[in-house]
Amino acid sequence: MITFAGLSLPVSDLDRSVAFYTSLGFTVEVRNGRFVLLRLDSGTLGLLELGAVVDREAGRLRQFVQVELLADDLDELYEDFLARGVPVPGPPRDRGFERQLQLRDPDGFTVEFADRSPRGRRPTPAGPGR
Repeated sequence: MITFAGLSLPVSDLDRSVAFYTSLGFTVEVRNGRFVLLRLDSGTLGLLELGAVVDREAGRLRQFVQVELLADDLDELYEDFLARGVPVPGPPRDRGFERQLQLRDPDGFTVEFADRSPRGRRPTPAGPGR
């Protein structure tokens, strides 16, 4: 059996990124020099500080990297983020196949919260063999 444990991201400023992700509910599990391992529920997010290399080398690929999370109530989460000053560009939106809320971390990577509630789930279309 294989279980997905998490992923790691290159960051330009470790302290800034740790502050951002802890504001979303992650907790620091390990800190070792330029690396921090954060935990949210059973998953982990590693942050490796690479400084200016992140801006120079990851710029074009940044739009394709996305941290995906589930939330019980996106509207409540959105209001909580606004009240705490977490930068959120707009309210949750329906994308046809899911309801989601997106924001950017300090290095420009997308953090997406999908709605776990029944109103946020969309039926899966029937296809061949279903």
